[in-house]
Amino acid sequence: MRSAVRFPLRLPVQVLADSVQHTAETHDISAGGVLFRLDAEITVGSPIEFSISMPAEILGTGTDVKVHCVGRVVRSCEEAGRRALAAVIDEYSFERP
Repeated sequence: MRSAVRFPLRLPVQVLADSVQHTAETHDISAGGVLFRLDAEITVGSPIEFSISMPAEILGTGTDVKVHCVGRVVRSCEEAGRRALAAVIDEYSFERP
């Protein structure tokens, strides 16, 4: 079984959980999930939504690509005074500018 390729991207992101907007930063991203760092606790199993603006220079495209994701929290723990939140991405769509 192959493990997913993770990209160590630090990008600002707003995470919506239980109708509350949380400011977070990505720690790494793969095709199936993302690891966030944030100051709030979100319960494991909670559905979340977020949009990430993927930089053109990382993707090799002419412009940044904004991706809207729907997923759920699968792990939450404290690391270095902040929450580390892992989420799987169940659905995603590309947002048009």
